[in-house]
Amino acid sequence: MSSKNPPPYIIAEIGQAHEGSLGILYSYMDALEQTGVDALKFQMHIAEAESSEYEPFRVKFSLEDETRYGYWQRMSFSLEQWKGIKQHCDNLGLDFICSPFSNLAVDWLEEIGVKQYKIGSGEVTNFLILEKIAQTGKPVILSSGMSSYDELDKAVSFLRERKVEFSILQCTTAYPTTPEHYGLNVIQEVKERYNVSVGFSDHSARTETCIAATALGASILEFHVVFDRQLFGPDAKASLTIQETKDLVVSVRNIATALANPVIKNNNKEFSEIKQIFEKSLAVNKNLPKNHILTFNDLEAKKPKGYGLEASRFQEAIGMVLNRDLKQWEFLNEEDYSSTTSE
Repeated sequence: MSSKNPPPYIIAEIGQAHEGSLGILYSYMDALEQTGVDALKFQMHIAEAESSEYEPFRVKFSLEDETRYGYWQRMSFSLEQWKGIKQHCDNLGLDFICSPFSNLAVDWLEEIGVKQYKIGSGEVTNFLILEKIAQTGKPVILSSGMSSYDELDKAVSFLRERKVEFSILQCTTAYPTTPEHYGLNVIQEVKERYNVSVGFSDHSARTETCIAATALGASILEFHVVFDRQLFGPDAKASLTIQETKDLVVSVRNIATALANPVIKNNNKEFSEIKQIFEKSLAVNKNLPKNHILTFNDLEAKKPKGYGLEASRFQEAIGMVLNRDLKQWEFLNEEDYSSTTSE
């Protein structure tokens, strides 16, 4: 992955939000170009190659498709249409990323000219498609949503044996994902277990999840996008809107900038001028005569610093004897007192 922006690499997934309409799909692409994301993510479904009439619905949402297989048929585009989609993505200056769900889809994506592959959570144990993708020699982003560590271990070994460059996304396959299932802790676990770039694939329909993932070291972010969560479709309720995507990108870039510029707490030279204004000097809070013995209740701290004893040194003045009369609110300096009574 290459980007003009620093990590994390931000992927907005259109997924099935287009509802089988090429026009709607292009509308999403144009809208997302304005948000500042790095890449657009698609799903390539070729019904005949990946499904059958026996496939059940994950969520029985469709009012027009009698079967899940029929839904995939309606959601499919031709190879020529996919070439146009990829070209439009290129024209917008956005990376084209696509999840294949069949070996035939890999062939199509190779003809289109993809630079990398996204493996959906349900394909982690599909070693047939992993082998097909490995044969292309291109890098892979692997989603871990449905996988145990045992299953991930096997997939990782499979890819490493074939010298495939890959990264892993922590993902929870729940639409929408609730806070107790975000699995933010898994980001560091996966990073340490496999020593690879780790990201976060989100289905929460919330912006804070990807912001938190960024702060926890995610180098890739992926999330579904929809024009409105009231729209029809299986992923709408688990998606961000276009405006939320814009806001998220700004937040994530700011967090990334902060992480790339650690503050050295002991070096506060750049605050010296403002410290002079905000920090305070000691003063007396009432008229006090010469030879008065100073007490805590005689003292006040007033801005700015440098006109009296520093407020942090107040204990040095307590018990000292004034060398002269001081008026209320006058600054107190070392020459104004001594440890013995002056005649």
